[in-house]
Formats: sequence, structure tokens, C-alpha cells
Amino acid sequence: MTLDEINALDRGSFVAALGAIYEHSPWVADHAHASGPFASLDALAEAMIDAVRNAPHNEQLALLRAHPELAGQAAVAGTLAALSASEQRGAGLAACSPAEFARLRELNAAYSARFGFPFILAIKGHTRASIIAAFEQRLAHTPTAEFAEALRQVARIARFRLEALAH
Repeated sequence: MTLDEINALDRGSFVAALGAIYEHSPWVADHAHASGPFASLDALAEAMIDAVRNAPHNEQLALLRAHPELAGQAAVAGTLAALSASEQRGAGLAACSPAEFARLRELNAAYSARFGFPFILAIKGHTRASIIAAFEQRLAHTPTAEFAEALRQVARIARFRLEALAH
């Protein structure tokens, strides 16, 4: 889609077209629509970030919890959302060795127990080793710092998805 085509969409069509940009959270696109028309893709991305930033904490937490674990049960079962599945395959997570898979399972459990939501990383450009290293490093964050980092990573993922959608 072009930016002009995005700007021409009514609210329902806008949400239908952009609702998957934020994992299982079409409310972000719904809130961002009111800021249009958008002068640029950057303006659209910023409107979506603002929708998340201005959302109550419980909605932000629900957004984080909507993300799948990296190489987690949904990936193994083949039930990831299409965009997430493509991103995880692109980072090589579908080709984990048994040791890497076991380590990711341990890290997913530790992270979820510590923070109450899945580890979120914009994995484009990452390798399995760099994903594991980021996981290990971020486990040391405070809950407040990690919540902010997870939201920042969600915004990066959304930006990559917007760039892939709009041309």
C-alpha cells in the first residue's frame, strides 16, 4: 500500500489493513487513525507509538502479553500469527539446535516469571546467539526498565512491519 492509499482508508478499513502491525492489538491502529491523514510513514509510526504511550498501563501490559515467546510453544505448534512466524523464521529460530531450543525455553520461563510478559525483541538482523545474549542481559533489568524496553522493542517491530507494508 502507498501512504496515499493508507490515508484514504476509512476507520474500519484502516484497522483491517493495519491492525496486525501491533500483535493482536488492533486498538492501536484504531486509536492512531484519528491522527490522520499522515504526512509520512514516520508520522503514521509516531501516531501508533503515541496510541500505545497514551494507553493505560493495563492496555500496554495486554499488548506485551499478546506477543508470542521466541521459539516458544506457539512456534512449535505452528500457531504463530503470520507476521511473527515470518520474523522468527527470518532470525533462524525455526532451526534451533536442541541445546539452543532448551536454553530459549529456560530463558522464556525465567523472563515470564520475573516480568509477567514474554521477552520481546525486534529480531530483524539478529542471530540465535545474539537473541540469547539479549535475553540473558535483559533478565537483569528492573521490572520498570524492562517494561519500558519491551514497549520500545514493540515499537521497533511495528516500524519494521509498517515499512514492509507501505511503499
